[in-house]
Amino acid sequence: MERVVVVGASLAGQRAAHSLRGGGFDGEIVVLGDELHPPYTRPPLSKEILVGSQLVSDCALPLRDLEVDWRLGKRAGGLDRATKAILLDDGDAVGYDRLIAATGVRARPWPGPGGELRGVHTLRTLDDAAALAAELSPGRHLVIVGAGFIGCEVAASARKLGVEVTMLAADPHPLLPLGEMIGGWAEAMHRGQGVDVRCDCAVVALRGNEGAVTEVELGDGSSIPADAVLVAIGAVPNSEWLADSGLALDPGLICDETMTAAGDADVLVAGDLASFPHPHRPGSHRRIEHWTVAAELGALAGRNALLEAGERVPYAGLPYVWSDQYESKIQSIGSPGEADRFEVLESTADRGRFVVLGLLGERPVAVIAVNAAKRLNWYRRNFSQLDDRETIGRLLAAEDSVLGPPTEVMA
Repeated sequence: MERVVVVGASLAGQRAAHSLRGGGFDGEIVVLGDELHPPYTRPPLSKEILVGSQLVSDCALPLRDLEVDWRLGKRAGGLDRATKAILLDDGDAVGYDRLIAATGVRARPWPGPGGELRGVHTLRTLDDAAALAAELSPGRHLVIVGAGFIGCEVAASARKLGVEVTMLAADPHPLLPLGEMIGGWAEAMHRGQGVDVRCDCAVVALRGNEGAVTEVELGDGSSIPADAVLVAIGAVPNSEWLADSGLALDPGLICDETMTAAGDADVLVAGDLASFPHPHRPGSHRRIEHWTVAAELGALAGRNALLEAGERVPYAGLPYVWSDQYESKIQSIGSPGEADRFEVLESTADRGRFVVLGLLGERPVAVIAVNAAKRLNWYRRNFSQLDDRETIGRLLAAEDSVLGPPTEVMA
């Protein structure tokens, strides 16, 4: 094997390149990226970059001594597996011996009227963050359509800058996958910071004047004035370049647990594009669009690209995600979106710091901690033992909880 091509100059692509070199590969590594920016980390885009506490240069991922041919501003337009070539939009082609697909996702645009208006933004890239930051000045009114992680983080950043914020959720509460308890807590936190949070809210159109957005029209016929709008309604996998490749898409690239694409051992996939086997639902696949998983899958794809298919190692990570909003930190391990109920495990009396367990039937599937990072690390280490409340109580009783003595553990 002489050349590995990574399509996607992302976190996953950068980690894949590191793993290739770390695994002893001394051949050619080509990384194709459609942005002109070198690989960067995305979490600061909704927080530090918007409020000005970090510079663009602070987001750069480490690239030292990798000996990689970075080809930036190059967009993949197709894949010819018969000739082992990535076809670029500019007409060029790049051959490979092994390919790691890491093209990730893009922000889902507003699907209704008004998406083309000036002042309507999505947030996925450095350029997106710069454009949105230019809108955030004291006294202006930002309307956020969507109340997931991006929507909530941007709301917090905008309020820190003195921006008036209205956040519209189509769901009954913000942060839907984390459940009603965390969602209700988050809603109260944002309201306490002056955000106008509206749940179960239908947005039908963005309206403007002279080409610029001026209001958001709701399903009940009312409207909300807007100097700027952030559309934060999820993401779309960048898999169109694989549409005619013969590889299976859903729309992420379907792979096995080793990140090997179904039907082609010379194609691996990493990051948000990867659709890999669901551990609890045989025959189904899932994608996880979070920083830690993207990093882990990128590193794994790089290592496995150096091995033959039968020698490759499966992904065995426990998904982890965090979100910083105002002075609070929300952290989650496992798959909270699969839980059918949540129970409080530990809490301070004022509920300023607490930990909840997500259960599917009687099986623990997630732990969520609010302002309790040290406790979450403990649960992460003991996750495999959280199979019943008696076990949890016994484990907690043996610990000096940072939330208080074991007598404060809530049953």
